[in-house]
Amino acid sequence: MDEQEWGNETYVTEFILLGFKDLKNLWVLLFLGFLVIYMVTMAGNLLIVVIVVTDQNLHTPMYFFLGNLSCLEICYSSTLIPIMLATLLIDRKSISFSCCFLQLFFFGYCLGAECYLLSVMSYDRYLAICKPLHYATFMNTRKCIQLAAVSWVNGLIGISIIISAMMQLTYCGPNEIDHYFCDSVPLKKLSCSDTDLIEHVNLVLLFVYTLPPFLLTLSSYIYIINTILRIPSTIGRQKAFSTCSSHLIVVSTYYGSLMIVYLLPESSAMNKVFSLLYTIVPPLVNPLIYSLRNKEVKRALRKANSKIANLRIFPNVLAKQGSAKEK
Repeated sequence: MDEQEWGNETYVTEFILLGFKDLKNLWVLLFLGFLVIYMVTMAGNLLIVVIVVTDQNLHTPMYFFLGNLSCLEICYSSTLIPIMLATLLIDRKSISFSCCFLQLFFFGYCLGAECYLLSVMSYDRYLAICKPLHYATFMNTRKCIQLAAVSWVNGLIGISIIISAMMQLTYCGPNEIDHYFCDSVPLKKLSCSDTDLIEHVNLVLLFVYTLPPFLLTLSSYIYIINTILRIPSTIGRQKAFSTCSSHLIVVSTYYGSLMIVYLLPESSAMNKVFSLLYTIVPPLVNPLIYSLRNKEVKRALRKANSKIANLRIFPNVLAKQGSAKEK
């Protein structure tokens, strides 16, 4: 244990991430699996960002928010998975006090921002389906930028309050974190200070920063489903539902996994496993869901692929033409 003494007390200056200590026989497979997941996650989300920026047909509110979500997922995965891979390569991976809290900051920031961004995307689908005549007015460029900015800023405010409170805690005992990243729950357990204030702060922030976006998302889809069911034609209902089905799958996966984790006891051995459902799975499946189920995204991917193919063919044509002229 790396400790430093001030006066008569000893303070922890680094933590030990135990990672998946109970699965040592599977470390190689886990490392390869998470490495592939990280590469696919980064490639998929970067691809979404690129096609949303470059394709003029995707310059709409829905895809603007999708591009923001992909940027968020890139930050989310890069905050967690590299450290996780390091814990699988190095037994009892050490992380400095400042780096541990920095990881907690970015993790909490992305988590909070994603809750709000998903609710904004559900509100966008609500306006498109339930208020189509007013959609262009409510979802103009300025409004979209403001809603995206609110999502990013709210995530920043929430985690800043938590970090400020947790930095007041004293760590003078064990420094082993039985997790694959620096989460607030195991960090609170290691503190030798009174954590009652932190518990109250976390509870308040849970209601303020998680419950409102969840209720907004839930109410938006109640109205959406109600509107779709009132469409007389089957084709019309299918077309309306197809515009929001991808986002509904993403929201269900995200909030469903969060609920599973927080319903489990804090000491449950399965807590670490179920944490993967909201830390690793959503960034991986989001680009797959949106690209495989969305016709416009698939059309943009085919268009980009054809442009790349033409760029490959064009130099060969020019080379043949040049050789023919020389002859």
